[in-house]
Amino acid sequence: MTDSTDTTGSAAPRRKGLSRRRRRMISRGAQYAVFAAAVIALAVSADWGRLKNQFAQADIARQMFPDVITLALRNTVLYTLSGFVVGLVLGMVVALMRLSPVGPYRWVAGVYIEIFRGLPALLIFIFVGVAVPLAFPGTEIIGGTYGKVALALGLVSAAYMAETIRAGIQAVPKGQLEAARSLGFSPARAMVSIIVPQAFRIILPPLTNELVLLFKDSSLVLFLGVTLEERELSKFGRDLASQTANSTPILVAGLCYLLVTIPLGLVVRRMEAKAQEAVK
Repeated sequence: MTDSTDTTGSAAPRRKGLSRRRRRMISRGAQYAVFAAAVIALAVSADWGRLKNQFAQADIARQMFPDVITLALRNTVLYTLSGFVVGLVLGMVVALMRLSPVGPYRWVAGVYIEIFRGLPALLIFIFVGVAVPLAFPGTEIIGGTYGKVALALGLVSAAYMAETIRAGIQAVPKGQLEAARSLGFSPARAMVSIIVPQAFRIILPPLTNELVLLFKDSSLVLFLGVTLEERELSKFGRDLASQTANSTPILVAGLCYLLVTIPLGLVVRRMEAKAQEAVK
């Protein structure tokens, strides 16, 4: 009697080839190799001697101090903070108008946001420097150049801040407003005391990111016409680069920007991480 072999319960033959994990490791290694090769090729092909002569002259860099800090960086920070304050106040007003039940308020706020969010910041600086004096002859903006920069940056940032603030207010649960009204709060007091503080905790990271953008946009102050004592980092670096026929001042000015923008960027990421942890 012959034995019959039952093949129904036999194990399936093992697939030949690489596992998915192994393929991922090989693919990642290949990407790292390509990246490293590109960096090495770029480093080898660059003329570091010419770059050093044009952008890294230590004697020229030393001539910029301390004015690059005490004058240029100080003015840049003042321009940025003043523009941020004006933009925050104006943005809050526009955001509340956007949420108003009164139709004309919503329309005016919507038109403002669409116009100033769509125009380049350069055109707004030119508008403030040229159109405002023509429209209101004999009228001087308070603060001189600092006031003009604050107004220009404020107009630029307010459109973005208004939408950010509006989104933050709408993100607060409606039950918060209903609870405040049940306790006898008026709508205005409930908005100011209950809703807005909670909204600002939500929108703090994007507002800080807007501060970083304003810090860079402050370089457009040169289109308003500034004195030597009113120069910011970009104007300061360009003037010295023209005087020395060397680009080292531009590099130093760029490093001064990074001294502010990189820490602010780290703060933004930290706040965003905390906000995500709070949601979880």
